[in-house]
Amino acid sequence: MSSALTDACGRFAPSPTGALHFGSLVAALGSCLEARARGGRWLLRMEDVDRPRCRPGAAARLLTTLEACGFEWDGEVMLQSTRTARYREVFEQLQAAGAVYPCACTRGELAGAPNATPGIDGAPVYPGTCRSGLPPGKAARAWRLRLTGDIEFDDAVQGPQRQNLPRDVGDCVLLRADGLFAYQLAVVVDDADQGVDHVVRGADLLHSTPRQIYLQRLLGLPTPAYAHLPVAVDTAGNKLSKQTRAAPVDAAHPAPALFAALSFLGQQPPAELRRRAHADFWAWARAHWKLENVPHVLTLPAHHFYLEENP
Repeated sequence: MSSALTDACGRFAPSPTGALHFGSLVAALGSCLEARARGGRWLLRMEDVDRPRCRPGAAARLLTTLEACGFEWDGEVMLQSTRTARYREVFEQLQAAGAVYPCACTRGELAGAPNATPGIDGAPVYPGTCRSGLPPGKAARAWRLRLTGDIEFDDAVQGPQRQNLPRDVGDCVLLRADGLFAYQLAVVVDDADQGVDHVVRGADLLHSTPRQIYLQRLLGLPTPAYAHLPVAVDTAGNKLSKQTRAAPVDAAHPAPALFAALSFLGQQPPAELRRRAHADFWAWARAHWKLENVPHVLTLPAHHFYLEENP
């Protein structure tokens, strides 16, 4: 095996806000199989930087379910909540370079502004109110990253992507009003520090990628290869999530969910694999995994990919 392959590194980075559901299982399976296909490491990271959203015991339950599904990861699980000092170090580097600025705007002010423009990810585009300095009488609440220009990249599943940062999203928050560092900063620092060279995750994060690439370039960090998997939806077309009450993966009987996830990812596993032992499932999945077979979008609800118990 070449050193280029053995140096490969992927990761799965769930937020411990609830149980592992089918959509998260799809991301875990796709990222794991792609890392193993490259002959590389597969890391597990708990993205608990947004502590108010995290639930007590959720991280332990996620790990238990992943283990029950037969996942094996390399090394210790990284916890973002233990890395505040590292994020602060990088943030101060950006401050010294003049790349960030204080902002006094509230979410309500931005959403209620008469000229508010929805961005590509649904949130209002930041209009640059505080870019040249805080308005008179206003105090800083958060810190934003100055974004300029276009970012282009080729996604292994979704194809060529291009985003004009000021027009499509506007300057993004890196240090929140509650004193917590934002996801965009944490994920860039973590991927670089862990040596992640390819990121396989859900397409709901596709619009965040240009901001992360911009920040990587600004900090002189390597940019991983990206592959954004189709998003699993329910019968109403809503993304499966804790908010939409997505059912948790049954840790006591995970084979149907694993089979469905592999089918969802376009790998066409044989029907009998659904009732085989974990070792057989993983052996087949690793031997037959092809990222190029993953569809870029799916309109069928997740339950379509489950077979009946006795087909």
